[in-house]
Amino acid sequence: MTIRGDRDRNSPFLKSDDPSPPPAMTKDERIGTVQVYTGDGKGKTTAALGQALRAWGHGRRILVIQFMKGRINYGELEAAKRLDGFDIIQAGRETFVSKEHPDPEDVRLAREGWKLLLERVAPGAYDMVVADELNVALDYGLVTLEEVLGLMRTRPPELELVITGRYAHPEVVAIADLVSEVLEIKHPYRAGMDAREGVEF
Repeated sequence: MTIRGDRDRNSPFLKSDDPSPPPAMTKDERIGTVQVYTGDGKGKTTAALGQALRAWGHGRRILVIQFMKGRINYGELEAAKRLDGFDIIQAGRETFVSKEHPDPEDVRLAREGWKLLLERVAPGAYDMVVADELNVALDYGLVTLEEVLGLMRTRPPELELVITGRYAHPEVVAIADLVSEVLEIKHPYRAGMDAREGVEF
């Protein structure tokens, strides 16, 4: 079976005479990028949190704002309590949001989260900001395309910005430096398995 996204095994990108990684940039040389994780498969938030944990391990300050999420028992919330400089803020409720008729409270929380996000991307505040489910918030009209594109274009140049969620807008994809699409090939949900603590949340 061929899975879309597999690399050509003869690709020159997989070949190197020097197996060692490139030298790390110094703090003054550091250049941030915009990463986008989208698609219908499981793993977008998981990938972003893994990226954030890696950065935290190198002394970076991390902010995660979770749009449209309000569960209190996500494992990452408990983990962040033990990681100094790794902040997670939820900007949603523990309910599904109606795309056609969003509850005023969902709108209010999303707007508060957006305002906070803009405040926290100030130069020097954080090294990496994860806007979790921002693609969905945009698709649902809780934030505007102009706002998201503005954030991507005007963020501090050293800031690493990570955006997750299904339905990534084509213009968001066009501006981003890295875009990964997570595809669902199989999922235990389809066999009736419930969400599991420590795996799905």
